Amino acid sequence: MGNTSQKRALQTYRSRLTARGMARFEVLGLDTDRDLIRSLARRLAEDGPEAARVREIVSRTIAGEPPRKGGILRALRRSPLVGADLDLARSGDAGRKVDL
Repeated sequence: MGNTSQKRALQTYRSRLTARGMARFEVLGLDTDRDLIRSLARRLAEDGPEAARVREIVSRTIAGEPPRKGGILRALRRSPLVGADLDLARSGDAGRKVDL
């Protein structure tokens, strides 16, 4: 931008955005997600109850749930084989002789 009035207008616009708590930033993503990211940013910029709900859902989705302890034990207890009298003992023989 060579024109000083254009620079001044841009600086004024950006200072008004900063006063509203807005920030400009660049993200990298797939070209197919461009409209999705823009609509998400627009929705979050509204800063109303709907934006708070979207922000909470996205944050929860991104963060994920921390792994809970005892998951393997709970899965084994739900197994259909619980209570089945299975003989899981192995025989002690050495097996057959193989000539290599």
